[in-house]
Amino acid sequence: MEWALSHEPGLRLGVFVGVLALMLALEALRPRRAVTGRGLRWSANAGMVLLDTILLRVLLPVGAMGVAALAQARGWGLFNAIAAPAWLAVAVSFLGFDCLIYWQHRLFHRIPGLWRLHRVHHSDIAFDATTALRFHPVEILLSMLVKMTAVVALGAPAVAVLLFEIALNATALFNHANLKLPLSLDRVLRKVLVTPDMHRVHHSVLRSEHDRNFGFNLPWWDHLFGSYTAQPAAGHKGMTIGLAQFRDAADQRLGKLLTQPARPL
Repeated sequence: MEWALSHEPGLRLGVFVGVLALMLALEALRPRRAVTGRGLRWSANAGMVLLDTILLRVLLPVGAMGVAALAQARGWGLFNAIAAPAWLAVAVSFLGFDCLIYWQHRLFHRIPGLWRLHRVHHSDIAFDATTALRFHPVEILLSMLVKMTAVVALGAPAVAVLLFEIALNATALFNHANLKLPLSLDRVLRKVLVTPDMHRVHHSVLRSEHDRNFGFNLPWWDHLFGSYTAQPAAGHKGMTIGLAQFRDAADQRLGKLLTQPARPL
């Protein structure tokens, strides 16, 4: 584990690129829905994640891992103040981060100013692994600040932060994939992991559906807090993806995505 912590940037990048390549390959082999306009969407989504990464490195260079190391050195946070087994600190921190991301996601849907940022993600008119890359830079910065605050409050071990960051990136790529899983496998898998069919409901054009299934990683929070919906009303092939307000090809360009939060609700 010491090797993993000391090679954190390369490890995270390697897992990210590997999972993205795998999902794109599986989508081509077993697509759930027909997807058009890949060139325009993929270039915009890739440009967005590249910009997000650069801004995080420039504005918050220490990241969540650096904050975890600082909290440990200064004795900040719950698990740096009490004697707890390492496995318990890692498990509680991982679950705490995941629950926090769930509630952060719900608030980004509920608060108008935050929804302006988050709707950039929902304005993708198709649903595939590259949709997981499409988050406005300001939302990414806010999310990292929330995560860093949670790391300090919990005194989370650096290994828990690393495991969560890798898991969240990998599962986000998986559950956004345009991948047709066998229904029997989906039924079993969604008991422990958010599947593409479960998360696709969240990208419905219908407000009653895109305000459901907020989980990115673990599905339990949606069940626990009453936001779970099993299937879209129109079925996965019949449902409309995206937002009614942003359906033109021009709306899918990187420049339009960056300025979209300034446009009227």
